[in-house]
Amino acid sequence: MSEAVLPLFPLGTVLFPGGPLALRIFEPRYLDLVRRCMREQAPFGVVLILEGLEAGPVAALATTGTSARLTDFDTRPDGLLGIACRGERRFRVARRWQQRDGLHLAEVDYLPPAAPRTLPPELAHLGAELRAVLARLDGPFAQLETHYEDAGWVANRWAEILPLAPAHKQALLELAEPLALLEEVAAWLARQPPAAHV
Repeated sequence: MSEAVLPLFPLGTVLFPGGPLALRIFEPRYLDLVRRCMREQAPFGVVLILEGLEAGPVAALATTGTSARLTDFDTRPDGLLGIACRGERRFRVARRWQQRDGLHLAEVDYLPPAAPRTLPPELAHLGAELRAVLARLDGPFAQLETHYEDAGWVANRWAEILPLAPAHKQALLELAEPLALLEEVAAWLARQPPAAHV
């Protein structure tokens, strides 16, 4: 594991490695975060809010998150800054504190990346089905670099697009083994009618 200090962006959603994230930025602390990350070509951390609000005080945050890197930005029609990001590496928060402006910072331990694993034959249908689902999605998913043969990549994409509660997605993020995550996704899909597969 490697240690780093990351500015945190607490959200009501979970970011997975390799996944897209689009945000509208309006709070001064996060505008400063974006400027710093652009200037230093540095990532920031995305963590799930357990208690609190995205645009207000946060009482509790998940201790496992994903680092994110800015890939693009623009000015939205409403005048706010829009940013596009890509999830990179899972981390665990070792220590967290706040600046005077309310920005959360954390000393984090990066978790070992999952080794690439080929989709096992009994779950190969999940790669084909995911390809069909992503072809229907607009926005950030249209720009993804795809790896339909990799079990971890396929599992992460299913985990982020399925209509799961944030706490469920957080539990999936915390699974270290890609095949375990893929099996959880397969079990959930097996319990749903086909129309529920996004």
